[in-house]
Amino acid sequence: MPHDHDPDHPHSLLPPEPELRVKALESLLVDKGLIDPEAVDALIALYENEIGPRNGAQVVARAWTDPAYLDRLRADATAAIAELGISGRQSEHMVAVENTPDTHNLVVCTLCSCYPWAVLGIPPGWYKSDAYRARAIREPRAVLAEFGVTLPEGKAVRVWDSTAEVRYLVIPERPDGTEHWDAAALARLVTRDSMIGTGLPTLPGTAA
Repeated sequence: MPHDHDPDHPHSLLPPEPELRVKALESLLVDKGLIDPEAVDALIALYENEIGPRNGAQVVARAWTDPAYLDRLRADATAAIAELGISGRQSEHMVAVENTPDTHNLVVCTLCSCYPWAVLGIPPGWYKSDAYRARAIREPRAVLAEFGVTLPEGKAVRVWDSTAEVRYLVIPERPDGTEHWDAAALARLVTRDSMIGTGLPTLPGTAA
């Protein structure tokens, strides 16, 4: 028996684009008094400014400056990251993958948008898009080029598919000219995109 379409059902009012759907759902929940918009804004600010990419940048900077920590990160990234007080929020099963002169790593989630929130904050809209999820696997070099990352021809690209069981953190290559920098200064060079693989660390002298 066919199901009659209910024009008053909230789902019928939602646009197809994920970001617009989220905004529409938030507006509906606020209108019904089910959520407090100030609480939502506070939670977003928490992940963007305190729990977000700054945590991942600390991990990367520590790996760049402490060989023993890097070894522990390679052996058990979840435990090594927890040493810095970072855990939970879809970051329970972490694997660190290192960029090298020969290999560049790129992270995607082809099934949904699995992402280590505690390490990288809120996933960007493009990470959740169908286009990125499909093309990162099929044509990773083209995707990287669109993000402004052009790799040498001989450099391999390895794509890692996140799942509910495992999530990845890219350890980018340490920029030249930072040999005597401390971890705090190095962390300022580490961008969110460089830890996903769609970007590179900020060059010395150009960091915000």
